[in-house]
Amino acid sequence: MYTGTPQGEIIGLSDKIVAELDGFVREPDSRNVEYVTSPLLNYESLLCALLTPRRTLRNYLQKLGDYTLIPGSTLSLGGSDRFVRSDPTNPYHDYIENTYHTKVVTASVHINIGIDDPEILMRACRLIRMEAPLFLALSAASPFLDGKATGYHSTRWGVFPQTPSHVPLFASHAHHIEWVEQQLAAGTMQNVRHLWVSVRPNGDRRPYDLNRLELRICDLVTDPIALLAITALLEARLLQLIENPDLDPLTQSIFSPEELVKIATNNEIAAATVSLDAQLQHWQDGRTIIARDWISEIYDEVWAIAKQQGFSCFLSPLKKILRVGNEAQQWLQLHGVGLDTQQVITQAIIATHERELELQDKLCSSSVR
Repeated sequence: MYTGTPQGEIIGLSDKIVAELDGFVREPDSRNVEYVTSPLLNYESLLCALLTPRRTLRNYLQKLGDYTLIPGSTLSLGGSDRFVRSDPTNPYHDYIENTYHTKVVTASVHINIGIDDPEILMRACRLIRMEAPLFLALSAASPFLDGKATGYHSTRWGVFPQTPSHVPLFASHAHHIEWVEQQLAAGTMQNVRHLWVSVRPNGDRRPYDLNRLELRICDLVTDPIALLAITALLEARLLQLIENPDLDPLTQSIFSPEELVKIATNNEIAAATVSLDAQLQHWQDGRTIIARDWISEIYDEVWAIAKQQGFSCFLSPLKKILRVGNEAQQWLQLHGVGLDTQQVITQAIIATHERELELQDKLCSSSVR
C-alpha cells in the first residue's frame, strides 16, 4: 500500500516502517510498503489478519506525522517522474530502477492459495492464467496517473512490465523447471522471483519445491470484504478444477498453447482498459463474452462448491461489485460528474479508513489492540 498525506500526496516512509514494525517488507521504491498475512484456512480469521496490520501501520504513521494510507494502485496524483529508493545499496533495486523506472512503483494484492501437488498446481496456473483478466476486472483501482485519467481502469496493469516478455502455459512441473533454468541462464530473469506474470507457481525453493498458486494481476483492493470475495471466487474455481481434471486449457480448448497465450495477453489488455465492461475471448471456444457476464457464469458454477465448503457468504459480495462497479469505475463516475482527481482520491482515503473502523468494530474488536 502507499503511504502519504490525507491530501493524497504519496510520501516514501517504508525504510522507517520496516525498521520499526514487524511484518512489513520494503519495496524498491519507498513510497509503498508490503505486508503478508499468514496462511489461514478460514475467511473470518483472514479478515482480521488483513485489518490488524493496517491498524498497526496507521497508528505508527500518526506518530510520524499527519500521514495515512492511500488507496489506488498507481501514483494517482503525481510523482511518476522519479524513483525514491528505499535501499540505495541493494544491487537488485539498482537493476529494477534502471530497467523499469516507476512502471513498477505500483500497489497491488497478491492472492496465494495452497496446492501441494505440483501437477495440479500447473493445471491450476494454466486455467487461472486464462481467467486472470476476470480477477483484474473485479479489482481495477488505478484509473489515474499524475493527476490525470489515463484511459485505463487499471493503469497499473496497463503499464506494468511483464517479465520475461513471453511466458508459456507450463505443460508440467518439469516444463516449468526447465523454462525457469533457461531464463536464469539467459539473464531474462535476474532471480527466481523475477517472473512477473498474471499468475505463477510459488513455493519455498522455486522452481523445484512449489506449494501454492499466486495470483498477481489484481490491483489493490482496499475493502477487505471485496478482497475476500475475489479470493473466494478464486478458491472455489480451484476446488472445481481439483474435482474436475478436465478443466484444463491444454485439453479443453480449440486453440494451441501459443494461441492461448496470445488470447490471455489480449484479454488482459482489454480488462486493464475497461475492466468489467471488457469484451473478452473465451479460452474454450473463442466466443466473445463481456467480463461481467463471464464472472457471473463462473459464480453460478462454483456457488454450490463454496456453500458446501462453508464460505459462500464471503463469495456473495461479488454480486455488489458486478452491480455497482469496481473502485476504478466508481472513481471515474465521480470524476465524470466534475470532481477533480485529488477530490476523488481524498474522498477514497476517508472512505477506506472509515470502512476499516467499521469492520474492526463489528468483527475484529476482540483481536485488535
